[in-house]
Amino acid sequence: MADRTTRTNDDPQSADKDDSPTLAEQLQAALLERDQYKDKLARAMADLDNFRKRVYREMDDERKYQSLPLLKSLLPVFDGLDRAVFAASQSKNFDDLLNGVQMTVKQLETTLAGHGAKSIVAQGQPFDPNLHEAISQAPSDEYPPMTVLNDIERGYTLHDRVIRPSKVIVSVAPPAK
Repeated sequence: MADRTTRTNDDPQSADKDDSPTLAEQLQAALLERDQYKDKLARAMADLDNFRKRVYREMDDERKYQSLPLLKSLLPVFDGLDRAVFAASQSKNFDDLLNGVQMTVKQLETTLAGHGAKSIVAQGQPFDPNLHEAISQAPSDEYPPMTVLNDIERGYTLHDRVIRPSKVIVSVAPPAK
């Protein structure tokens, strides 16, 4: 016959000797761990919100001041115009004014090219509605029809985009005599 004094793991007295946590202690530990994760989540959400706000603020500043390099490079052009006007007013010489303005126009073209903007070459070219805006037509014996005769207002591109099309006069066949 088996000895009844031998205790098994199912015996309630042997559980007292076991060092495993009670159900209440496990629940308390789980609640503590949950609170820690909730706190970490709240901090992470706050950090993400602050990051978003900082990125939006930086993007707004970038948009706000994106033309700063262009404006800085245009200021010498305006200085050149001021000098040309001042020199012409002092000397009353039209040629000096013309030379000064021509130099300033070249400086402006160089500045714009430095920022990727280029003028559209139109005169003598076939009419292209992507680059030109026809404002008038004129008969011509020299040029075939739909050729740009005159560039009234220069157009510009920025890299591969048209900023403004050239306003042009386009040739048409001369009237039959």
